Amino acid sequence: MEPREESLMEPVQEPIETTASSTAPPTPRPTSALGPVSLLRDVAISVALAVILIVFIYQPVKVEGTSMMPGLTDQERIFVNKYEYKLGENNIHRGDLVVFHYPNDERESYIKRVIGLPGDSLRIVDGDVFLNGRKLDEPYVLDAYRDHDSMQTEIVPSGKYFVLGDHRNSSSDSRSWGFVTRNEIYGKAVLVYWPLAKIGRVH
Repeated sequence: MEPREESLMEPVQEPIETTASSTAPPTPRPTSALGPVSLLRDVAISVALAVILIVFIYQPVKVEGTSMMPGLTDQERIFVNKYEYKLGENNIHRGDLVVFHYPNDERESYIKRVIGLPGDSLRIVDGDVFLNGRKLDEPYVLDAYRDHDSMQTEIVPSGKYFVLGDHRNSSSDSRSWGFVTRNEIYGKAVLVYWPLAKIGRVH
């Protein structure tokens, strides 16, 4: 059944007689002198909110390297949400693109995809990831970017995460340097803002 619009009818009014003596010229509206002041106030509030968002919630970062292709490419600019993972211990989800301090050198920051959560069983066979005994569907990894590495079964320890790059044959990740601890993760990649042709949410 198609949705039906309800018609709105104006109430019928009785005609009102007027005479020349009862008609008065309309009172002119006073002009507002606060227009420019209001505009400046709105602009100032918008700028202040933008500064608060960038300083306390979102951080602009530049992608360096090809390990997250095709989703993220070298020299792209993205926004990282620094606040979301501070809301609780269990709000990092499989598939998230996380930004963290490189475990072997905290001066460096990496961005990778979360594959294994605490307690998960992981195994890699000829490039295919098996999670808790089942092959993981990974549409974000193109065939041209797959490798044929294998890894024996690992159990992700409590408070740690197993991360991989989407460009498997060009990524330094948990396969080579191990798990990432919870306190090393400081943000979630959420939005590409440069180049303009790729502006949009990170997947």
